[in-house]
Amino acid sequence: MTDGMDGTLWMYGMLALTTFPPLVPNAALIASAGALAEAGDLSLILVLLVVAGSALAGDAAVYGLGRIGSRRAHAWLDRTPRRKAALAWTADRIHAHGLPFVIGVRFVPSGRLVGGLTAALVRYGAPRYLLGAGIAEAVWASYSVALGYWGGSALGSTWSAMLIGWGVSLVVAGIAQLLSRAARPVPGGGLSATGRDAPGGVTPTP
Repeated sequence: MTDGMDGTLWMYGMLALTTFPPLVPNAALIASAGALAEAGDLSLILVLLVVAGSALAGDAAVYGLGRIGSRRAHAWLDRTPRRKAALAWTADRIHAHGLPFVIGVRFVPSGRLVGGLTAALVRYGAPRYLLGAGIAEAVWASYSVALGYWGGSALGSTWSAMLIGWGVSLVVAGIAQLLSRAARPVPGGGLSATGRDAPGGVTPTP
């Protein structure tokens, strides 16, 4: 009994540790957790809470680090043309489209990291950012765990569920981009590609 409980706690701990930081591959582990929940070895509710909660905590940490170390964050993002272009693209759209874009950017590659840092650098409000991040992580956790929960038996392996999960992420990102384009721009446009207006510094988003 104790060994089973220790194994369960270990699995929840691994889910939290691999979901909290961005850029850590964890799709197979999450699909496996979903399959274990379907088999009755894990609690489905706890798996969902751990996965979504850890991801949201990681998003909050990225945002907080971006606010605290804005100069270093700018230096890191400006270090390569690819990161600089990602910063410019994300800054323009987060200012223009707000919450729909905060939700959608989570589903593109490196979206958690670049989206959180950019939101911090352009002073996008923390409550609104966390609301968008929370919605995105709830959606992501739900389908990622569900693919393992139902896909493990229907598809025969968690790897099949993982591949479908990546495909779903792309579809969700595409839908979110369409919603972003349809959203009304946030008043007070004119944010530059780096998140800074003319000499005054960073312009806060209402």
